[in-house]
Amino acid sequence: MEIIKPEEVGINGERLKRISRHLKTRYIEPGKIAGCTTLVARKGKVCYLESLGDADRERQTPMDTDTIFRIYSMTKPITSVAVMMLYEQGLLALKDPVHRFLPEFKKLRVYQTGAYPAFMSTPTNRPMTIKDLLTHTSGLTYDFIRSTNVDYAYRKMKIGTWAEGDTTETLIEKLAQVPLEFNPGEKWNYSLSVDVLGRIVEVISGMSLRDYFKEFILDPLGMNDTDFEISSDKTSRFAACYERTMKKELRLQDDPLDSAFANRTFYSGGGGLVSTISDYYQFCSMLLNGGALNGVRILGPRTVEYMTQNHLPGNVDLAEFATGQFSETSYEGIGFGLGFATKINAAKNASLGSEGEFYWGGAASTIFWIDPKDELIVIFLTQLMPSALYDFRGQIQSIVCSSIET
Repeated sequence: MEIIKPEEVGINGERLKRISRHLKTRYIEPGKIAGCTTLVARKGKVCYLESLGDADRERQTPMDTDTIFRIYSMTKPITSVAVMMLYEQGLLALKDPVHRFLPEFKKLRVYQTGAYPAFMSTPTNRPMTIKDLLTHTSGLTYDFIRSTNVDYAYRKMKIGTWAEGDTTETLIEKLAQVPLEFNPGEKWNYSLSVDVLGRIVEVISGMSLRDYFKEFILDPLGMNDTDFEISSDKTSRFAACYERTMKKELRLQDDPLDSAFANRTFYSGGGGLVSTISDYYQFCSMLLNGGALNGVRILGPRTVEYMTQNHLPGNVDLAEFATGQFSETSYEGIGFGLGFATKINAAKNASLGSEGEFYWGGAASTIFWIDPKDELIVIFLTQLMPSALYDFRGQIQSIVCSSIET
């Protein structure tokens, strides 16, 4: 990957170096993270790419620009793109009821009272739609939210905890047995919605989500290290994943040589991929370029523009419309499109950057954002669970955006 001087794309190089100093002194040296890799690109050219610390602290493997990371929920935008590819072919409509493709969702109900397994529920006001899934307004939830009797049922039924032999089909069978948190379209709640979309891609295409991604997105974009599992020939490049203990120490959470990402049968459209920073840069570049890259068109430009608009009703932000206690974004001044958060009010969000930028993150503290106004792509990859511990995105965005001069 060619790296140019930041000044060639209107960025002050000395100020951009603050990224390295900040990450070294605040996170690497104190042992808050083992290592990380950061990329900044503007106007289609990479002007900053640096790896710091260790990819695998136990084996003293240094972090490198070709290190493979668990990107978890940064899988969601890729699944959303896959869905919109089917939309562009007329194979689904955003208003289509989900039960058109998944009959198990024909008679969904909404939670009223009670606890698993003795729920009292009522029929939904209307069917759940494809757009509800894309915008996280479906009424589904996650097992780790831990705020209602519905997410408690997810934990009891192991919905969202993938065991050997589980598939997207078994996920749908379980989800259909649990009432929704709310009627579709009434609220925003971070959820397994995109895993359901992954199953819909499989049903429509007749392919596994893994094969669909590879044939229609990953191979065309040259994303050769992105997959739902880590192969044995790539484990030497696979980073270790860590969690922070109550004693503020790092503890190994997933060993690259004995990883939960090996030999998988469940292809999670909501959080299953591993990738490299160069691979994900290809994906982001395609989006910034209006759906095409290096002569390959994945989506039409109007589709990308539509996906990155705020689709919350009345153009409200998540602070007004969201429920639940966790997602990969702040809520004030942030809307949500078809697979991405999007900034609709920079002042209310109390952050630099442009209105119209879109982004998401992953459970192991990975982040990316794309700013069409400034023609900017930023990707930060590390491996620390959970993602809510540190405000990497806010801090790096302050450094990057304050470095732009023209």
